[in-house]
Parts: sequence; C-alpha cells; structure tokens
Amino acid sequence: MKEAADIPESRFRWVVAISAAMLLAVAMGTLVNGMSAFLVPLEEAFGWQRAETSAINSFGLIGIALGGIAMGFLADRAATRTVCLIGAGAMCAALMLSAHATALWQFYALFFVAGALGGGAFFAPVIALVGGWFRRGAGLAIGIASAGQAVGQGLVPFGSGYLIETVGWQSALSYLGIICAVVLVPLSFVMIDPPEGNGSAAAQVESGSTLSPRLVLPALSIAVLGCCAGMAVPLIHLVPLIQIVCGVGAEAGGPLLLMLITAIAGRIFFGRLADTIGPLRAWMVATAWQTALMLGFMTLGSLQAFWVFVVLYGFGYGGVMTGVLVSVRALTPASRRASATGIVLAFAWLGHAAGGWQGGLTFDLAGTYFWAFANATVFGLVNLAIIGAIYLVSLRRSVQIS
Repeated sequence: MKEAADIPESRFRWVVAISAAMLLAVAMGTLVNGMSAFLVPLEEAFGWQRAETSAINSFGLIGIALGGIAMGFLADRAATRTVCLIGAGAMCAALMLSAHATALWQFYALFFVAGALGGGAFFAPVIALVGGWFRRGAGLAIGIASAGQAVGQGLVPFGSGYLIETVGWQSALSYLGIICAVVLVPLSFVMIDPPEGNGSAAAQVESGSTLSPRLVLPALSIAVLGCCAGMAVPLIHLVPLIQIVCGVGAEAGGPLLLMLITAIAGRIFFGRLADTIGPLRAWMVATAWQTALMLGFMTLGSLQAFWVFVVLYGFGYGGVMTGVLVSVRALTPASRRASATGIVLAFAWLGHAAGGWQGGLTFDLAGTYFWAFANATVFGLVNLAIIGAIYLVSLRRSVQIS
C-alpha cells in the first residue's frame, strides 16, 4: 500500500492556484489599496482632509480583519466556493452603492461591508484552500496565489486613475463593481475544496511540526501588525507622494504599478525560498529588505528616480506577505488552517488600516510624508524582532518548520 505522500497529486491543484491568483488580483487589489487613486478626487469633490479620505481604505481593511476571522471559521466548516460567492456579491453591491455616496460615513460603512463580507470571504479561505491542495511545494503555490494580489494592487489603482480622468470618480466606482461581478463570480466556482484524503495526508505530513497555537497565534498576530502597518504607507500614499514631488497626475500610478509587478516576482521567489530555507527565515529576509529601503522614498526627487527605486523596494516587499502566509500554514494544524489564517490576517489588515491612516494623519500634521515613512521603518523593525524571537523559540524546541 502506498504512503499518502507517494500518491500523485492532482494537476487540478495548479488550476486552483492560478484561479486564486486571478481572484485575489481583483478582490484584494480593489480593497487593499484601490482607493489610493480616489484620495485626491474625493478631497477635491468634498473638501475632505487626507486623513479622512485615507480612513475610507482603513475601514475596508478593518472589515477584512473582522470578516476574515468569521469567514475563516466558516470556511473550515463549509465549502470555500460558497464563501467566495458571498464575497463576490457583497463586493459588487458595495462598490455600486459607493458610486452614489455623498457623505464620509457612507463611504466608511460601504467599504467596511465590502471588506467584511467581500475581502474577508476571499483572502484567508482562499489561501488556506491553495495550501490544502499541495502536500509538497506549498510555499511556491501560495507565493503564486498571493502574487495575484500584487498584480491587482498595481492594476486597480493604475486603471482607476485613468478611469477617473475619463469618466469621473463616480462612474469609475460603478465600473469597478461591474468588473467584480464579471470576474469574481466565475472564479469563485473554481474554488473547490481538496479531496479529503489530500487534506488528511497534509495533516499527517505536518503533524508534530507545529508549535503550540497559544504561542504561535498571538506572536504571529503581533508580528504582522508591524509588517503591514509599515508596508501600508507606500501602498496608500506613494501615488499622492509622487504627485506632490513630481507635480504629475494619473501617471503617478505608474511607479506603484511597477512596484507591485516587481512584487509578483518577489512573492514567487520568497515562496520558493520558504520551501528551501524555511518560512520564518524567508520572512525575516523579506522584512529586513523592505524595512531597510523604506526611508529611501524620501530621498527621491524625480519621476525617473521613483521608477528605478520601486523595483528595488518592490521585490523585498513582495516577499513579506508570502512569508506571513507560508509561516501560518507551517505553524498551524490543517484542520484549523482557514480560521488560524483569518485570525493572523485580521491583525495584518488592522496594521494596514493603522499604517494607511497614520500616513494621512502625519501628513496633515507635518505637511510632509517624512514622518509617515519614518514610522513605517519603526514598524518594520518591531516585526523583524518578533519573527526573530519566534524563530529562536522554534530552534530551542528543535521544531522542524517546513
């Protein structure tokens, strides 16, 4: 009788991974930093301050954080496809309604719902699903799936900028809602749960290789607060920073797009690196890379300089989220993976929300983005220290994290 690890894996697992990448590109690209292209247009239309418009994105991320926990528990018990269809409907409706919003609280409420029922339904359940399809090479597969998010985080603000210039911010939001319906619903039907034997086999392979959840979940949760609060600053504020420094309009989204295209390679590379040297070490390398370059944005004075620098920064930045996702998979039991991923990512999205908001707040207070990026550097150092502590504990307990 063959061992579970010797049974050939279905080729369909790659269909799931690639479909997940496409789904996350649209959903998470819209919610994580898709509003960056709308900050200035909304300020011009309503007279709001940067912190107020930045908070629209923050409310969406808070929604993802809280919704991700609930949807993660649901995905551990129900079909992932069903959870994703709920998310597709919620996102489409929220975007279409936001095109007619006229007050800040309406934007806050709609993007909170889009995050809770939309983003929460996609990220944690889908990443857990992809990991469940792979007994070997899960780091690479998760890197590919999460790379889709990087694509969307570049394409959505970039495309939205030109949509806004062409049809206005209201119609641009309506078009985003239509795109979500056309893309997310078909892809949700591909999110089929892996065969039960595949999941149990994965659990057998990984049994004995996890630390206590009482230690892992709080530590990982605090760590991602730091990494995501830091990375949120350039994600949300790079476009307006370039507009200020270079005096340009929609083309300010170009360097952000290039940064996130570069992050695709970073996510895949660090996924493969995690399969080779271990997820925690890969995560530490990516975090150190991102943190070391953060303040470099403050030294740039031309659009050409931004185009060059974002390539350097984006590769390391891309590996950070892959490190988070693969580490959660390696350190939590398969039967609780979606809910554990949801809990850790809740803190990640809260970090994103806080980081994006503090970037707007410090800009309003100081009239410059220097302190926003300086704070982001500090957040990265905190994250690096906590990951290092988790790694040292794992070494002392002779735990093989793979």
